[in-house]
Amino acid sequence: MSSTQWSNRAQSLSSSARHSRLKRELVAYSFILPNFLGFAIFTLIPMVFSLVLAFMHWDGAGAITWAGLSNFADMLKDETFRISLINTLYYVAFTVPLTMAAALGLALLLNQPLRGRDFFRTTFFFPYVASLVAVAVVWNMIFHPAMGPVNQLLSALGVDKPPRWTASVDWAMPTVIMASVWKGMGYYMVLYLAALQGIPSYLYEAAEIDGANSWQRFRYITLPMLTPTTFFVSIMLTIASFKVFDLILVMTGGGPGRATNVLVVHTYNMAFKEFRYGYSSAIAMVLFVIVLVITIIQFRMERRWVNYM
Repeated sequence: MSSTQWSNRAQSLSSSARHSRLKRELVAYSFILPNFLGFAIFTLIPMVFSLVLAFMHWDGAGAITWAGLSNFADMLKDETFRISLINTLYYVAFTVPLTMAAALGLALLLNQPLRGRDFFRTTFFFPYVASLVAVAVVWNMIFHPAMGPVNQLLSALGVDKPPRWTASVDWAMPTVIMASVWKGMGYYMVLYLAALQGIPSYLYEAAEIDGANSWQRFRYITLPMLTPTTFFVSIMLTIASFKVFDLILVMTGGGPGRATNVLVVHTYNMAFKEFRYGYSSAIAMVLFVIVLVITIIQFRMERRWVNYM
């Protein structure tokens, strides 16, 4: 066989190999195409459009006009934006640690060999899967200023002026935080339970031999071994807390006054009540940057306290 024939045969084999590889890649891409289309249509394109809209003026009906940085400048003069930002930080500052503490406490308790342990685990997890609207309505009924069982109990105990809870400027946000902690702690309890059951028992046995008491075993074994789960929970809780919307909308609608008006509620009001889509997109961008910066800081701090044994 001549050198030309060898060259032609090599080219034919190479072309066949490329064709076969291209066919395999097309088949692989066809499997992910539906998911990618859904992501592009319902997530990627709206995100990019929202980012662009933050620099535009648009009322949803008229023409879109260039706004530059004026939407961001308007935030500095918007008192409701400042109040919403403070309310959001207030909500996050209390909801995250309280939920983590409640979830860890429940996990430690329900990790013990108690009678009816599975029942209580299911009971505490149930609020997480229950309808949020139903949860909000029930909490509003429980803390109703006049007919709620909480205030009736306080009155029976001799409290002259029990709190008005969601009808009070001072008590509305704490009431929402309590409802949020109650609803979310069951899910994070499950995560902590899984982490607790993954701690090797020989660590506790060795500590007992060395004379460590219960607090010392918890302080020097349990807590360090739970740090990866604690880190994950803190990340997820922080992001979820900054995005709080539906619970507040159903329980208080952002009121009374602006006592529970958080950034997401303010974004919603600007977009769908004031029809200022550009300004609401700018607020959403600011919220995104805040969450991004805090998440980056959390990841930067991870190496200092998280123990991946």
